[in-house]
Amino acid sequence: MRDEVDYLPISMLNQLAYCERRFWLMCVQGEMAVNAPVLEGIQQHERVHEGGVERDGEAVVRRRVYVWSDRLRVAGFADVVEERGGRLIPVEYKRGRMGRWLNDHIQLCAQAICLEERTGRPVREGAIFYWRSRRRVRVEITPELRARTEEAVARAFALLEAGRMPPPLEHRAKCRDCSLEPICLPREVLVLSREST
Repeated sequence: MRDEVDYLPISMLNQLAYCERRFWLMCVQGEMAVNAPVLEGIQQHERVHEGGVERDGEAVVRRRVYVWSDRLRVAGFADVVEERGGRLIPVEYKRGRMGRWLNDHIQLCAQAICLEERTGRPVREGAIFYWRSRRRVRVEITPELRARTEEAVARAFALLEAGRMPPPLEHRAKCRDCSLEPICLPREVLVLSREST
């Protein structure tokens, strides 16, 4: 299946880092549950997704920037790329508030790696703006975050190559907050798999 996927969408790295089964459902099966939080996120992204370039004082702000990495075979859109004092800063917009997991950071780091490959300029930081908390979180693009991001890319392609849906997580908080929970049915699948063994 790996050969069928030319370039992996960067946004799918976020899904994978959150839950491998969620990644499979969205990337391979095309599942998407549109509920109130998802719809709210789509509406909040409307301005960001318009694209275009504007000035913010000394900064140049580019919206909806297409980026890709031939080395990692990932591609997608950065919500915003700011250029301040010669530095490129990718900015990702998220509906909720900062969670306990690094899935948003991994998506942002992949955008930074793509920008570096496209421009030849180092990207040392990015930011994530969380709508619910109205807070912009600075993210340092560390060697550790880069390594985790590259591991996520490798894991995504390994799952695609294996060609089997991963089992559900046994993590109630993640499942409770997941829009695909009614499609994934993690508790039910886990009960059935235990009964069949």
